[in-house]
Amino acid sequence: MTHIGLISDTHGYLDPKVFEYFDSCDEIWHAGDFGTVEVSDELEKFKPLKGVYGNIDGTELRKNHPLIQSFEIEGFKVLMTHIGGYPGKYSQQVKELLTLKKPDLFICGHSHILRIMRDKNYNNMLFINPGAAGKEGFHKIKTIVRFNLDNRKIDNVEVIELGKRGEILP
Repeated sequence: MTHIGLISDTHGYLDPKVFEYFDSCDEIWHAGDFGTVEVSDELEKFKPLKGVYGNIDGTELRKNHPLIQSFEIEGFKVLMTHIGGYPGKYSQQVKELLTLKKPDLFICGHSHILRIMRDKNYNNMLFINPGAAGKEGFHKIKTIVRFNLDNRKIDNVEVIELGKRGEILP
């Protein structure tokens, strides 16, 4: 079993509560818009990190994180990118990737809108956008997601609210 912590759209701010909530996780996945290399470095020091760069991420982050991650874990094919749309509203490029890669789990960020849903048009694939964990953007509540992957089974999917967007703890 692998316990995953999923985060996106930190935009240069890493809420200290992330470390508490992701302490039991085996890996952290970041779906883009780290905002700063420091956010990436802090997460990577804490737990193994898989991430993709987002549209606000600069050259250094783009060197360390690809545009698209495609990998297998616990029997799941995972596809992750920053700008992905959502079921019924994917770009043509994402539709082609989904058709080619046939993931069981598709993860993206960008919209700052938390969504977890099945997509029956792509083999009942699970779609997750963890919302936004940073203090920049139009979201009202900072969110992250935790879940377990175990031998082709996903369970204990938890949405965690970190507080209001503008709320910064000392």
